[in-house]
Amino acid sequence: MSKSLKKIVEESRDKNVSEVDMSDRGISNMLDVPGLFVSANISELKNLEVLNLFNNQIEELPTQISGLQKLKHLNLGYVSFCLLAEYILFYKNYSSQSAKLTKLHILSLRDNDLISLPKEIGELIQLKELHIQGNRLTVLPPELGNLDLTGPKQVFKAENNPWVTPIADQFQLGVSHVFEYVRSETYKYLYGRHMQANPEPPKKNNDKSKKISRKPLAAKNK
Repeated sequence: MSKSLKKIVEESRDKNVSEVDMSDRGISNMLDVPGLFVSANISELKNLEVLNLFNNQIEELPTQISGLQKLKHLNLGYVSFCLLAEYILFYKNYSSQSAKLTKLHILSLRDNDLISLPKEIGELIQLKELHIQGNRLTVLPPELGNLDLTGPKQVFKAENNPWVTPIADQFQLGVSHVFEYVRSETYKYLYGRHMQANPEPPKKNNDKSKKISRKPLAAKNK
């Protein structure tokens, strides 16, 4: 781990800061960030509210990230992973069966190679912004309909995904139509059939010239 990265982690732990910016650090393995990997250390970052890991090469995330229970803003944009396993962001405390990271307000998963979203994303009931554009998603879990992401103060960005035709048609009508559709019994049935068929995921886009937006995550739904 570089000296500068080690300093960030140590200072974050010692000062109980609420924000850690690790964007553009060239991180390739979360083992490079022991304060986020070792459970004994991660508990010391108890006041962390903002974690920015944008534009690194992290193919796997540790389950310990779910221990950041005060986290409100998590930026995992352009970090090159394909699966967002439910045990990472939604790790269960088996004594209470309560979901973690339920205080998240902003979650950015943009410009990765995600091929699916776990149903547990519907447990993030305080979420105000969700950025999933630029992935390989074809369907949305019906549980996404539990979230309120269609109001004037909410943000839902999902363009540049190879959606199945019914979802693509709803996006043409607007975000509110997408959420109405995923809440419908018709969609739940079709989604179940789709998942049972276990279709092959879309091919990975190896074009590294993909444009990365540096604009703040503040755009609103129209």
